[in-house]
Amino acid sequence: MTSESDTGGGSRGQAGAAPLSAVELRVNDQVRRLELDPRTSLLDALREHLRLSGTKKGCDHGQCGACTVLVNGRRINSCLTLAVMHEGDEVVTIEGLGEPDDLHPMQRAFVECDGFQCGYCTPGQICSAVGMLAEVRAGSPSHATAEVDSSRIALTDEEIRERMSGNICRCAAYPNIVAAIRGIAEEGTV
Repeated sequence: MTSESDTGGGSRGQAGAAPLSAVELRVNDQVRRLELDPRTSLLDALREHLRLSGTKKGCDHGQCGACTVLVNGRRINSCLTLAVMHEGDEVVTIEGLGEPDDLHPMQRAFVECDGFQCGYCTPGQICSAVGMLAEVRAGSPSHATAEVDSSRIALTDEEIRERMSGNICRCAAYPNIVAAIRGIAEEGTV
């Protein structure tokens, strides 16, 4: 007979299973405490453990951007990071940006500009757009930035496309996505 410590399973008792780790995340302005396998991605913690299904699992390799969320105000691919790495961090998902009766300005712009088709990539697109505009306000240049030493970045369509290139839309709603982001940038509401 094999004891639990011999199997390496800790409290789970399965061969090869890692002991659970306590992690505390602040998700959409709520403190959430979880017991997770330390190998659990932030994406899986959000979807499977917290039941926040707005963040989508696309490629699970950081190539499509469907899982984009904001962590401490910066956009990240949640499939590429472990939940335990974000102890105490502020995580904002699409559910935390706005409510159906009180949409975030970027959500409203996507609706008004028809910036989605099937809608699968839309949560990641919107979170990415919000994070991208914060990067522009902070003066962070991209590969398309013409004047990298300028304190003000001109947010041209080319600049928007470059900055959003990590978010793929299989339905090709790109012109409408760019229009939505440009409109919000011009309004200055985000």
